[in-house]
Amino acid sequence: MYVTILELADYLGLPSEYIEQQIQLGHVKAVFDGGQFLVNIEQFAWHKEQIDKKRRQLAAEEEDPIPEDWDAKDED
Repeated sequence: MYVTILELADYLGLPSEYIEQQIQLGHVKAVFDGGQFLVNIEQFAWHKEQIDKKRRQLAAEEEDPIPEDWDAKDED
């Protein structure tokens, strides 16, 4: 299924400017239909999964309290 850059940006949670830049650099395959770029959303399934996984991991790390400093001393 082909979507616009704005729809893809919303799906991935990324800025549309970033996606446009990646299209111009050739990192993202897109089709220009005469008025706008269309991108096959299926090519981002793995990428979306990895972004969600990383966001869950960061959220879990933020929830964990920072351990108390065990106050190591370097004694000669």
